[in-house]
Amino acid sequence: MTTQSRRYRELSGKAPKNLMTDLEEAIAEVLKLATADFVETIECHVNLNIDPRKADQQLRSSIVLPAGTGQEVSVIVFARGEKQREAEEAGADRVGAEDLIEEVENGWLDFDAAIATPDIMADVGKLGPQLGPRGLMPNNKAGTVTFDVAETVEKIKGGQIEIRNDSYGIIHTPVGTDEMTPAELLENLKTVLRFVVADRPSVVGRGQYIKSITLVASMSPAVGVEPAVAWELD
Repeated sequence: MTTQSRRYRELSGKAPKNLMTDLEEAIAEVLKLATADFVETIECHVNLNIDPRKADQQLRSSIVLPAGTGQEVSVIVFARGEKQREAEEAGADRVGAEDLIEEVENGWLDFDAAIATPDIMADVGKLGPQLGPRGLMPNNKAGTVTFDVAETVEKIKGGQIEIRNDSYGIIHTPVGTDEMTPAELLENLKTVLRFVVADRPSVVGRGQYIKSITLVASMSPAVGVEPAVAWELD
């Protein structure tokens, strides 16, 4: 049984009980609740009425948060030859081929994103047990299997994130940190919700698509948002 801290219980009493209908107000409430003594990540969780077992109802892609993630992102690149130099010049934190694959296979996972060129994916594929469960495996749909390594490194470090539903049909994605301004968080959140709406599977009706939207800081109570708000963004 999970024991909630006194701080969390006190904040729970201050959290809005009703669904918020204004994103600016929702972000303001989340920031008021983010009182931990470290930088808290602000996350958006969107529960979708999809069947994640069916390929035509899965969401998986990459978008760039216009205000960035608010965090330093460590990126590694699996590549050979000239592509290694391109990745290094673009700011990749680690670059390698068989040597880097072996290091990851032996348990090194101190990075936030991984990119691979198509010609090395046959070898990177064996890292499934290490990278798969953590969502770090390079993937075509996410744009992280590519020969455009320099551009991809720059995008990820500049705020590109992967959006994908889990096995329950829920999307979990960061929209920034509590050190960012409300305006920055708002623009990032709108970008995420616009993508979710635009990428709605054609087999799912609009009115039944979004079950719930929740905003939450890392160690704080959640704030619920009225799903209809996502359809009303300018």
